[in-house]
Formats: sequence, structure tokens, C-alpha cells
Amino acid sequence: MQISGSTILLTGATGGLGHAIARALHQRGGKLILTGRRTDVLEPLAAELDARALAVDLSGSAEVERLATESGEIDILVANAALPASGRLETYTIEEVDRSLDVNLRAPIVLAHALAPAMIERGSGHLLFMSSLAGKAATPGSALYNASKFGLRGFASALRADLRASGVGVSAVFPGFIRDAGMFADAGVKLPTGVGTRTPEDVAAAVVKAIEHNRAEVDVAPLSMRAGAIFAGLVPELAASVSRRLGSEDVAHKVAKTQREKR
Repeated sequence: MQISGSTILLTGATGGLGHAIARALHQRGGKLILTGRRTDVLEPLAAELDARALAVDLSGSAEVERLATESGEIDILVANAALPASGRLETYTIEEVDRSLDVNLRAPIVLAHALAPAMIERGSGHLLFMSSLAGKAATPGSALYNASKFGLRGFASALRADLRASGVGVSAVFPGFIRDAGMFADAGVKLPTGVGTRTPEDVAAAVVKAIEHNRAEVDVAPLSMRAGAIFAGLVPELAASVSRRLGSEDVAHKVAKTQREKR
């Protein structure tokens, strides 16, 4: 898929990762439609990148449908918006559960459902979903986040198989711990010694790579973390035990505490 000249819908543009992705796509010549809830952040970014801004709250089904309608003809969807959804399940209200799943999983699916038919008819387009290494390996204190990111991985993989011969590409990107921006950086939690991080620009480069080369999955994490995700898929109980010894439960508790108000 050629980014230059393509109309791109990017959700979650007001966050640090969204900024990096937006700038990378703009540099490749993409024509951007940027969405987010915070107009005070969204509109200056749109002005900087000569982009269109659409303020929307993806937790509302009517808002997601409005976004799909008002965005018009889209060549590339980058479904980047997500809530942290950190914390143990019993600490959530049902309304918070619904909101987490609506933003992180339902909204990307509904947007794909709305935009894919026109792409299929044209025989070109790309659908990219921002998952996480938490969509490959479960972590303590984040059952809802894991559920949504595992769900996105399964959805993207199956949709890619369905659209294989249509000319429409489907990708998923899997960031690990990202410094300077994003959910983990916002929490301000110190990682155990030896746990590596990547930058928002690394995530943006992965998005560009996935679109231009129609990559099914792109990980954005050090080799040790990527290997750990594979290990967790093969022997989940042993991997969980190792993770606990490295302090994963303490990190999860601190992240959940700092992000409680973002549910």
C-alpha cells in the first residue's frame, strides 16, 4: 500500500504515540484525518500537519458510527486509540468494563466493518490495528487490557485471511514498553533492571512498515521481550512464574494505581 496520496483515518491521535504516528504518516505523504477526545491537543496537531480533525469519543456506539460516516472515503485505517484498562477485574464497575472493551476492541471492529466494503470494491486499502505484546502474553493486573489486545490480534489475523485475495491489507502492531509517551510512560513506573523499552518513533516506523509491506504482525520491543512473548505462548504457567519473580505484579499494581482515573 502506498501511503503517499492516501487518505488515512488515525484514531487516538491526541496521545504521544498518536502524535508520532501522525507525523510519520504525514512525512510519507499521507492525507490525515485525526481523531481524539481532546480538541485542545487535536486541533494544533491537525494545523501542524495540514490535517482534518474530528473530535470523537469512541466509547459511544453512535459516535463510532458518526466517525465512520463523517470521515468519508478512507484508504488506510490506523486504529490506535485505546484505554489503559489496567487493574484487577473486581476493581471495575460494569460501566468501566463496557467502556474499556468498547474503546479498545469494539470501536476498531466497527470501523473496519464500515470502511472495508469500499476498500474491497476498489481492490485496495489497508486496515491496521494497534495491539500490544499484552495481546500475545498475559500479564497480572490487566485482564481487561489483555482481553482487548488478544481480541484485536485474533480479529486482525482472521480478517487478513478473509481479505487475502481482495487487495486489502490487514496488519497488527505489537508494542512492548514504550518510553517517553504512551500508557506505560504516562504511569511513570520504573521497570525492573534489564527490561528494555522502545520509543514512540519506533512504533510509528513499525506502522509505516506494516502498511507499506503489508506485514501481518510487527513487534516493537527488544529481542528479550519478543522472545518472552513466544515463551509465554508455549509454556504460559512457567512464563508467568518467571514474570512474577522479575516483579511483574509490583509493576502492574503501580500502573493500575496511577491510571485509575483513566477508565
